[in-house]
Amino acid sequence: AVRDQMRLASGILWPIPITLDVSPEFAKDVRAGEEIVLRDREGVALAIMTVADAWEPDKRLEAVAVFGCDDEAHPAVRYLMHHAGPVYLGGPLQGLEAPTHYDFRHLRDTPAELRARFRKLGWRRVIAFQTRNPMHRAHQELTFRAAQMAEANLLIHPVVGMTKPGDVDHYTRVRCYERLLPHYPEQTTTLSLLPLAMRMAGPREAVWHGIIRKNYGCTHLIVGRDHAGPGKRSDGTPFYGEYEAQELFRRHEDEIGVSMVPFHALVYAHDRAQYVQQDEIQTGETVLDISGTELRRRLREGLDIPDWFSFPDVIDELRRTHPPR
Repeated sequence: AVRDQMRLASGILWPIPITLDVSPEFAKDVRAGEEIVLRDREGVALAIMTVADAWEPDKRLEAVAVFGCDDEAHPAVRYLMHHAGPVYLGGPLQGLEAPTHYDFRHLRDTPAELRARFRKLGWRRVIAFQTRNPMHRAHQELTFRAAQMAEANLLIHPVVGMTKPGDVDHYTRVRCYERLLPHYPEQTTTLSLLPLAMRMAGPREAVWHGIIRKNYGCTHLIVGRDHAGPGKRSDGTPFYGEYEAQELFRRHEDEIGVSMVPFHALVYAHDRAQYVQQDEIQTGETVLDISGTELRRRLREGLDIPDWFSFPDVIDELRRTHPPR
């Protein structure tokens, strides 16, 4: 029940709190009504905040409300407990300029720019694919089928902010996505980067991703099993139910204005030489799969990675940054 309290005081649906956390030393010098400047790491002024209030949050309560637990095996819970400052400041913001990113500038679009691009291309239905991992053949098949099902064009919209510890760095991933684009039919698919710090908050994160994609002009979002799940709890059980994210999104999709396209895992049926949904596999069929761990082992040891699993040009890109030991 806690996970459903997802609204701002105004009643607007907003599932993930975004807070300005500061040190007690900084907070004690700030008075209500004062203006503070928010800067990036280089010191460039991005926005001015008029401080309306300052408070010390109950972080354990926040963790349970947002992430459904206070288990520090969850990367966002660990961050909240050990890295986020103990005092939160709130108040209206006045934007000065958007943060500047110096990498992949040709792939970075503001929501307004992406909406304008869709209008120019005449794309009225756009399905977004959220990802924080390199994409292989199963992902290409899954996204292409989802776009066909929704009769929509496809936006590959990977997160290039903070994701989960141990993830492949975004420079490598983006080059892999660029290699993947030519494997879709021409003029059907585009790529743009999302500067988002993921919270790995499962169901709530799925709803948040939907709201963000609405802002970027999308009409549909692919929501997979265990969407934005961080893996296992300290006791080895999953943080979220497999379909919990899909269920929560489905309840709110009309309000968000983005339709969910649920997707099931695809596996490679060796005898049919094609990808099929896991639940369509017949008894006795040979199923081939390579886990993330196995892929990393093969890269590390310079072993063969078969064409049914990934496109050779994508693997070449991964080998450049993960040369064999």
